[in-house]
Amino acid sequence: MSNLGGYQILTTIAKKVGGPGKLVLLIATGGAILFEGGKYAFKKGKKFVVKAKSKSNKIYKNSQIKYLIKKDGKSNEGLELKAGNYFSVLESDGDAVLIELIGNENNPYFVSKKLLKQISDYKESSGTI
Repeated sequence: MSNLGGYQILTTIAKKVGGPGKLVLLIATGGAILFEGGKYAFKKGKKFVVKAKSKSNKIYKNSQIKYLIKKDGKSNEGLELKAGNYFSVLESDGDAVLIELIGNENNPYFVSKKLLKQISDYKESSGTI
């Protein structure tokens, strides 16, 4: 057994591109292009992730007002809101309010603005970002 098969392929390719020097140059150029393209893609991806992370952190940092749940309630999605617990508003759009339940690991939740007004001290004009 010999390795003439691989050698034969390389010599055939070298002849097609104009010699072994040009083949080496093409391989080096292709590698450099792939390397730089990968570097560029990595930097863009890293910027995107950092930006997305900081945006989500800003939402949570802006939610400093705490509202008290005065009576038990249940959202249409099945979220149980217990009297005595607190929540903060992250965002509000129309009737949908994105809240963070204080002390709950599975945050955030979307809840109806109407429900929040009925069971807590939440006011429509306050708490929106």
